[in-house]
Amino acid sequence: MASFYDLQINNLNGKPIDFNTFKGKHILIVNVASKCGFTPQYKDLQTLHERYKDQLVVIGVPCNQFGDQEPGEADDIHSFCELNYGVTFLMTEKVDVKGKQQHPLYQWLTQKEENGIKGSSVKWNFQKYLIDQEGQLIDYFYSLTEPWSSKIIKHLN
Repeated sequence: MASFYDLQINNLNGKPIDFNTFKGKHILIVNVASKCGFTPQYKDLQTLHERYKDQLVVIGVPCNQFGDQEPGEADDIHSFCELNYGVTFLMTEKVDVKGKQQHPLYQWLTQKEENGIKGSSVKWNFQKYLIDQEGQLIDYFYSLTEPWSSKIIKHLN
């Protein structure tokens, strides 16, 4: 079983993210897309990021696997998020969250053999995975679960 903190992914600018810097904080990982019915959740994710910045790291993971709803390149994604939703939380490079080219981060998030807690499959954009302060998967939440849902917030209070 791999440690969450050993996983690697680059930020939207192509620089590696060191998950070790987030030890002691919850982490909410969300696969995001700019042209999705759930895209307005960016606003609530940003508010969550601002309100709980001392105890939560929000990470958006752009993905184009659901309805080709994230067709842009890094610059397009950054501009869209910043201009339309004021996003300042961490965004990663665009990756596959399912299938043959599934990124190792999502292999860990979705495979019980990797995370030791539970298996899942990513059903659509804006599915959320919550990690605790010790790097353990708490749970995942489908797209319909709003960022401010008590299902998520109860773990932060």
